[in-house]
Amino acid sequence: MLRCRKPPSQTWRTFLENHAQQLVSIDFFTVPTIRFQVLYVFLVLAHDRRRILHFNVTTHPTADWTGQQLREAFPFAQLPRYLLRDRDAIFGDDFREHVRDMGICEVLSAPRAPWQRAYIERVIGSVRRECLDHMIVFHETSLRRTLTSYFDYYHRWRTHLSLGKDAPQPRAIHPPEMGSVVALPLVGGLHHRYERRAA
Repeated sequence: MLRCRKPPSQTWRTFLENHAQQLVSIDFFTVPTIRFQVLYVFLVLAHDRRRILHFNVTTHPTADWTGQQLREAFPFAQLPRYLLRDRDAIFGDDFREHVRDMGICEVLSAPRAPWQRAYIERVIGSVRRECLDHMIVFHETSLRRTLTSYFDYYHRWRTHLSLGKDAPQPRAIHPPEMGSVVALPLVGGLHHRYERRAA
């Protein structure tokens, strides 16, 4: 008796690669302040060039607030096709309704499987290691200011191996004729950018 074998479905990695142009990930992470208040940071990441499309900070994330952040991330009907997220309780019925109304297809990762959301998990790890682990956060405004500075550095100057050692916003190559290399401080001196300038 011959068994009819079903063709294998695509792997998770293949799905991510095939839909990178149409896929965004969202997630929250927490940041404690100097007074032990917990702040929640919401991120929206585009997979194609690892760009942070939107972020915001709050002390009390709600489904309505999160839905509003999603609308702010995609103005003028520039909607992704897929939204990848975990199964956090904050993404409840109200949030799912917001996503459905926007015409976006949700893709949920498996429970306790952060590797399925590797891009956004990696960004969160980079934010912690390269920025927040070296800063004291006083309040919501200071965290927002620090993250704005870091994300500017992240988009324009931080190199990514997955992007061929380029930044999410492609940079021009400076030939040696432009002058000597100078270091310019960024993120309060925590990082630097290097460019050639005439003497």
